[in-house]
Amino acid sequence: MGRLVPAVTRALDILELFLEGDGTYSAPEITRTLQLPRTTVHELLTTLAARSYLVPVPEQPGRYRLGVRTYQLGSRYAEQLDLAAEGQQVAREVAETCDETVHVAILEDTDVIYIAKVDSTHAVRMVSAAGRRLPAHCTSVGKMLLASLPLTELEARMAGREFAAMTPDSITDPEELLAALAGIREAGIASEHRESNPDVSCVAAPVRDSAGRVVAALSISVPMIRWSEERERELAELAAKGAGDLSVRLGHRGGR
Repeated sequence: MGRLVPAVTRALDILELFLEGDGTYSAPEITRTLQLPRTTVHELLTTLAARSYLVPVPEQPGRYRLGVRTYQLGSRYAEQLDLAAEGQQVAREVAETCDETVHVAILEDTDVIYIAKVDSTHAVRMVSAAGRRLPAHCTSVGKMLLASLPLTELEARMAGREFAAMTPDSITDPEELLAALAGIREAGIASEHRESNPDVSCVAAPVRDSAGRVVAALSISVPMIRWSEERERELAELAAKGAGDLSVRLGHRGGR
């Protein structure tokens, strides 16, 4: 592995400062925050400004903000993002941690479509496939995605729908579903117990894009023989972490 270049590291440290606060900094603030020599900071600011990575704030003399070059780099990164590919990578990392089946799914109308999946290595495990479509109201990923919709949009999607049961435990009453979604919205995590498969329980967490919109959900599915309240709490935390990691890959800056 090559040696880190101190000057480049310092320049990147300066740029990353502008992700915080109001997005503007002065040279003295940067010097104080990063504990760098004043001369070094001025030289780096001059270089970054000359390359359009930083620009002076016109109405605030002595202060800088991010320049157009950073926007161009971010836009190119966003163009190259592939939700399915990023989701598959994160799902693999989560599955390696818990050795259970992990899915990433998106919402289409009132169904979910699984776009990424990694299997457990256990002999007894959930059997599914990427590309599979299921009713959203019967799955933890689906309920998470439905709960993330604006209420008016959720009601419009639900209007006139019949919610068929996949198992005896599936929620089929619209009012009961709305109440369940309200609880999920408040908790920030979704679960389902034997609602899509009589032998499986799941937990799911929301995945956000760079604008903070929920664009997918990540779930962990576990056969009932390995399920418990303690296990549910552990997997809920892991699902939230995995969904947060995937959100970061998509450019979200809001934290987990």
